[in-house]
Amino acid sequence: MKKPKIRFKGYQEDWEQRKLGELGSLKNGMNFSKEAMGIGFPFVNLQNIFGNNVIDVTNLGKAMASDSQLKDYNLLNGDVLFVRSSVKLEGVGEAALVPQNLENTTYSGFIIRFRDEYGLDNNFKRFLFGIESVRNQIMAQATNSANKNISQTVLENLCLKIPNKSEQEKIGLYFSNLDHLITLHQRKCEETKTLKKYMLQKMFPQNGHSVPEIRFSGFTEDWEQRKLVDLVDRVTRKNQDLVSELPLTISAQYGLIDQNEFFDKRVASKDVSGYYLIENGEFAYNKSTSTDAPWGAIKRLDRYKNGVLSTLYIVFGIKENNPVDSDFLVSYYSTNLWHKGIHEIAAEGARNHGLLNIAPADFFETKLMIPQDIEEQKKIGKYFEELERLITLHQHKCEELQNIKKFMLKNMFI
Repeated sequence: MKKPKIRFKGYQEDWEQRKLGELGSLKNGMNFSKEAMGIGFPFVNLQNIFGNNVIDVTNLGKAMASDSQLKDYNLLNGDVLFVRSSVKLEGVGEAALVPQNLENTTYSGFIIRFRDEYGLDNNFKRFLFGIESVRNQIMAQATNSANKNISQTVLENLCLKIPNKSEQEKIGLYFSNLDHLITLHQRKCEETKTLKKYMLQKMFPQNGHSVPEIRFSGFTEDWEQRKLVDLVDRVTRKNQDLVSELPLTISAQYGLIDQNEFFDKRVASKDVSGYYLIENGEFAYNKSTSTDAPWGAIKRLDRYKNGVLSTLYIVFGIKENNPVDSDFLVSYYSTNLWHKGIHEIAAEGARNHGLLNIAPADFFETKLMIPQDIEEQKKIGKYFEELERLITLHQHKCEELQNIKKFMLKNMFI
């Protein structure tokens, strides 16, 4: 194929095939002694390349180098650094662009520098070496020792398809803008997660206090302590009539989610008639512990109309007279304030394969602090629901843009 499937208007010419060795020179990096590391001059290591297509010049290590080494292993704007040696096959040959002249900066012996003498567009270079056809060539020729390795010879013989400079610039700018948008949404997502974490600490009373540090105006009453059993009813309805065949699991990050989606396989048994049937708006407690959920996780079913859960879960719904706002309860169980109550009732030493030994009767006796005024509960619940909506929005935007990028990389390059 001499032309990509998708092109900018006005470009008809065939792309030309060139070997990387015809476009510039290659040079292995410098091997440093342990004593030379951590002091001296800026130094690019493998970690600066993995997962990046541009070197982050603000995050370099240090290594001692002589004047002649600084000259021989220098880095200029437009250089491309390839991973020469990696523990994993996917890492070998990963490439990142040097975005500016780096004064008195060297690079590791596990890296090969490509110096462009042809005049390829910098942004085009950022994406060219990550496309499938180029990655496949590199990985097919990686040699095996303790690590996966590639040589200068492999890179010299790398077959590339290249358009004229004007088309390179358009393609490079397009993908650069896409990357910028992805980073923007990732940053917004992280900022909102940080804000949520902060506000969960400030908008709920801490350390035995009866009021939170941050409050909506108009609310001054002390919060009150209530037992969970006064606010909710346990749900033990079985799925006898096979109302649902959707097996659910609880993830600390995604909440109640289809097992097939979360695990890429079904963990539930084929016959789910003996499972609990949980309806939209009801809650479930997963007693399995993990790094994200040291005392398990309590989540509300929001994604589906209903689903089935193993009887190892504790399922409950808010009482009919609505003594507590549902969104408030979701927010409360996003804090770690309920962990203390679980810690007190968990049978000593009884963690069976990460599963806490907690009797349902004890679970419903746990206490929680809630605002006396249901309107305050609703405001708090609504606030955190909105933050969660923003987090989800940025995550979806990110995924959408990453899918577009993946598709376009396949179709705008050869």
